[in-house]
Amino acid sequence: LRRARDGVALDATEAAVLLQARGDDLADLAASAARVRDAGLEAAGRPGVITYSKSVFIPLTRLCRDKCHYCTFVTVPGKLRREGHGMFMSPDEVLDVARRGAELGCKEALITLGDKPEDRWPEAREWLDAHGYDDTIAYVRAISIRILEETGLLPHLNPGVLSWTDFQRLKPVAPSMGMMLETTAERLWSEPGMPHYGSPDKEPAVRLRVLEDAGRSSVPFTSGLLIGIGESYEERVESLFALRRVARAYHGIQELIIQNFRAKPDTAMRGMPDADLDELVATVAVARHIMGPAGNLQAPPNLVDGEYARLIGAGIDDWGGVSPVTIDHVNPEKPWPRLDELAAQSAAAGFELRERLCAYPEFVQRGEPWMDPRLLPHVTALADPETGLAREDATVEGRPWQEPDEGYIAPVGRTDLHRTIDTEGRTGDRRDDFDEVYGDWDDLRERAKPGMVPERIDTDVRAALSQAADDPTKLTDDEALALLHADGPALDALCRTADDLRRETVGDDVTYIVTRNINFTNVCYTGCRFCAFAQRRTDADAYTLSLDQVADRAQQAWDVGATEVCMQGGIHPDLPGTAYFDIARAVKERVPGMHVHAFSPMEVVNGASRTGLSIREWLTAAKEAGLDTIPGTAAEILDDEVRWILTKGKLPAATWVEVVETAHELGIRSSSTMMYGHVDQPRHWLGHLRLLADIQRKAEAKGVEGFTEFVTLPFIHTNAPVYLAGIARSGPSTRDNRAVTAMARVLLHPHIPNIQTSWVKLGTEGAAEMLRSGANDLGGTLMEETISRMAGSSYGSYRSIQDLIAIADEAGRPARVRTTTYGPVSEERSAAAHASDGHLPELLPVLGD
Repeated sequence: LRRARDGVALDATEAAVLLQARGDDLADLAASAARVRDAGLEAAGRPGVITYSKSVFIPLTRLCRDKCHYCTFVTVPGKLRREGHGMFMSPDEVLDVARRGAELGCKEALITLGDKPEDRWPEAREWLDAHGYDDTIAYVRAISIRILEETGLLPHLNPGVLSWTDFQRLKPVAPSMGMMLETTAERLWSEPGMPHYGSPDKEPAVRLRVLEDAGRSSVPFTSGLLIGIGESYEERVESLFALRRVARAYHGIQELIIQNFRAKPDTAMRGMPDADLDELVATVAVARHIMGPAGNLQAPPNLVDGEYARLIGAGIDDWGGVSPVTIDHVNPEKPWPRLDELAAQSAAAGFELRERLCAYPEFVQRGEPWMDPRLLPHVTALADPETGLAREDATVEGRPWQEPDEGYIAPVGRTDLHRTIDTEGRTGDRRDDFDEVYGDWDDLRERAKPGMVPERIDTDVRAALSQAADDPTKLTDDEALALLHADGPALDALCRTADDLRRETVGDDVTYIVTRNINFTNVCYTGCRFCAFAQRRTDADAYTLSLDQVADRAQQAWDVGATEVCMQGGIHPDLPGTAYFDIARAVKERVPGMHVHAFSPMEVVNGASRTGLSIREWLTAAKEAGLDTIPGTAAEILDDEVRWILTKGKLPAATWVEVVETAHELGIRSSSTMMYGHVDQPRHWLGHLRLLADIQRKAEAKGVEGFTEFVTLPFIHTNAPVYLAGIARSGPSTRDNRAVTAMARVLLHPHIPNIQTSWVKLGTEGAAEMLRSGANDLGGTLMEETISRMAGSSYGSYRSIQDLIAIADEAGRPARVRTTTYGPVSEERSAAAHASDGHLPELLPVLGD
C-alpha cells in the first residue's frame, strides 16, 4: 500500500497481494489509484471528466462456434427459428435499430456477435451463401458501410477473434473495435470443466495475438478482464500485465473494461457466486496502478447495483456504452441506468459526465493512421475538434462511404525524386514521430537482443560440405546451419560448391533484364521500421504519380528496349483498392507489349481489403486488368519473431505465403526475396529458404510454375529507423552475403534455379563476388530506383546494359538479356535495348515534367 501510495511501479507479487485488500486497506488502495487517474485526466486535457458513449446494441448474430459455460448471449439455430428470428439480423432489422438510435442522438452502433458461426452451424453458412457473403466478416463489413451511409452512426465492432487480414478488411468501416481478453489463465481454457473448455477462440495466446494485430494495424481497440470466473489472483495480475505489455508495445489499446462475473440461469456456471463489489473495486484500483495515468478504465454501470461512487473512487474514467434504445444483450437482466441518473451520480462524486465517440478522443485527434481516410468525414462530423469528444449537438445523419481517389489522379509532390535522389539527394528533414509510428523502442530492443549476435554452430562443416556437393537436397538442418556459419577456407569451399551447382543447373550465362522501376507513390503509413522510403503526405520528399505519368514512364522504357516495368508503391491511405487495376491497365493501354511485374503481397492484401474482395478475387481482377507477375517483396524474413521487430503493421508470414500461393494457382508467377542482416540469425535464413522451397514444391505438385527466381536483399542500414534506434546491426558482412547467396543456391536446388544478386545494394565488385558464389542473375537496368537510394545505398539508381555486362565480365562470365520469366528476348526488343544501352540519359532531365 505504501508503494502504491508513493506512486512506485508495482511488481506482479505486490499487485496480487493488493487484489486482496479489503476495508480500510481497500479504501487506501482506491484513493491512490484515483490520484493516478486524476493525473492522467489532467494530462489529457479533460480534468474532472468521466466519459461514456451513447450507443445502440446490435446483436448481429447470436450463433457462435464457442461454448463458454457462463454465456446466455449465444444460442442455437432451432431456438432462433422458434422465436421467429433469422440466423443473422437482416439489414432492415439492423438499420431500424440504428435509425432509432440516430433519432435520439446516439453516435455508436455496437455490433456484437459470436465467433465464426459458419464453422459450427450449417444454417449460418447457408444464410451467408444465400445473401452473397463469403463469411461473417464480409457481412459485418457490408452492414457497417450501410450504417455509416444510411444512419451516420459509427460502428464499433466486436466480432470476436480476428486475423491480421480481418483487421485490414474491417478497419476502413469502423473507427474502433474490441474483444475482451477475459483472462490469460491457460487452464481455464484447456482443462475439462473450466469455463472456456471447448471454445477454440478463448485460447489466451490466440486472444493476445488479436490484441497485438490490432495495434500493428493501427486500430483503436477495447479489451479487458472478466473477473471471478475461477482465476486466481496471480492469474488475474498476469492478465493485467499482459495487457500492459501489448498497450506499451503497440499503443492501440484505447480502454480496458473490468467486468465482474454475474451468474446467469440456464448456464453451467449458474451456481457459481458473483464477483463481489469489493473484488471489483480492488481489481479496478490495481488495474489503474498497472496501466498508469494514460490508460482508460471502464466498468459497466449496469453491473454494479448502483454503487457508482465506489467505482469512480477506485480510478475508472469511463462508463462505456449506454443505450437509451436497446438492452444489454449480453446481460439482458441488467438494464442500463438512465443518462440523467448516471450524470447525477458522477456529479455527486465530483465529476462531469461527457459523451465521447466509440473511438477515444486521443485516437480521434491523432487521425491517420488510426482513422482510415474513408472514415474521417464520418468521425469529424460528430467530434469536437478541440477535445476529440462527441459534439452533443451534432446532427447524426448518413454520409457517403466510398473509395477515396482525390490526391491520386493528379501528380503530387517530388515526382522527380527518381532522378534527383542521385544528384541532389533526399531532403534533410526526418520524421519526428518515431514512437507513434513505430511503437515502443525499448520493448523492441529487448525482443531483438537474441538476434543481435548470431549463435555459433559446432556441427562438422567438412561433413556438411561433402553432403552439399554430393546431394544438396539431403542436407539436414544442422548441416545447413553449419554451412550458413562457415567462414575462411570453409566458406570458400561452400561458394565453390554452390558455383559448381549453378553451372550444372543453369550454365555460365549471367542473365539480366531491361526493365524500369516505377515507384508510383512513396506515401505509406504501414510503419516498417527498416524503411526510409516511406513518407507522410506532408514530408518534403513525398510524391504520388498520376496514371498518365505512370504510362509515360512505361512508354519511355519501351522506347529504349525495356520488356518489363516493375511497379510498387507505399500503402497510401488515399489510394483506393481499384487504383492498382487502373495502374496496370494504364500501362497495358499505352504499351500493350510491356510485361507488368507489379504489386507486392502487401499491396495485394491492401487492395483486397480496400475493395472487400478476397485475395483470389482481387488477383483475378488484377490479372484481367493487365498484371502479369508479382514481385515477392514484403517478405523480409518469413518468421514472425523477426517480422514484428522489423515492421509494425505489415502482413504476417502466413498471409505472404497465402498471397503468393494464390497467385501461382491463378497463373501469376512471382519472384521470391529475403532481406537479411538486421536482427535476424542464420537459423531465420534457414527457415526462410526452407519455406520458399516448400512453396515451390507444392506448386510443382499442382502443375503450376510458381517462383521465377530468388533475390538476395542485404539490409541497407544507413537511414533505417530500426538501426538509428540502436536495434538492428549495420547490415550483413561480406561473409554473410557470400554464405546467403551460396546457401540459397544449395537449399533451393532444384526447385528455384535462378538466384539473383543486387547490384543496387552491393555495387559492381560485390555483385561480381556473388556471381562467383552461386548467383546467375543481376536483376535489371531499373532506369530509376528510389527505395534503396532513400535507405542510403551509394550505388546509384540505374545501370546501362554495358554496366551489367561489365559486372559479368568481372566474374569471368558471359551475359545474356532475358524476359521476366527467363525466356529469350525478341530481336526487335534486343536491338532497341542495345541501341540505347538500356537507359534514358537523354530523357532524365525531363522525366518529372
